Amino acid sequence: MEVSILTPKCTLVPADLFEPDKASAMLSEVVGLEDDDVVSHVEVPQYGAVLLYADSTSDKYSKTIKDISGKGVGTLPEMFYILRDLRECSEYNKLVASRHDGWLYLAIAKGDDLSLANVYKASDFTTAEYFLFLALKSLQLNPEQTTVCWRGPLEQEDEMSLCRYFKSVETI
Repeated sequence: MEVSILTPKCTLVPADLFEPDKASAMLSEVVGLEDDDVVSHVEVPQYGAVLLYADSTSDKYSKTIKDISGKGVGTLPEMFYILRDLRECSEYNKLVASRHDGWLYLAIAKGDDLSLANVYKASDFTTAEYFLFLALKSLQLNPEQTTVCWRGPLEQEDEMSLCRYFKSVETI
C-alpha cells in the first residue's frame, strides 16, 4: 500500500551535495517553509539524488520503505512515486504526471536521464495541460512521440483531451 504526501514543497538535490543537517536550509532556498513544516528526505538512487520535502503533517505518519521498487508500506511524497514510476515507462521519452489538490506533479526523462521534476500550481486540468506542453517545449520533445503515464484516476474527458496531442495516455 502506498500513501502519498501531497506536498508541492519538494526539490531534488544531487546525493553528493546532500547534507542531512542542512536539509531545511537547502529546501528553504527553493520553497517557502511554514513554522509547522517538517522537512524530511528520501534517497532516489536511480537518479543519484535525494528528494527533500516538507509537510506540516509529516510527523503524523510512519515513514517506512523497504526498497525503491515500492515493496512494503510507506508514506512518501507524491514526487517520490512519480520518479519511481518514471522507470516503468517503456518509451524513450518518459512523462509521468498526477494532479491533486490543485497541483500538477510532473517528471520527464529522456531514456534514463532525468530532464525535469517539478510541481506546478494547476487549479484545473487545462492549466495542467499548459504546463505539460510548456515543459515538453522547453525540453524540445514532441508530444506526438511521447506517452503520458498518469498516476491515479483520470477523468474520461481529460484523457480524451490528452489523447488528441500525445502518442498515447496510460493510467498507472
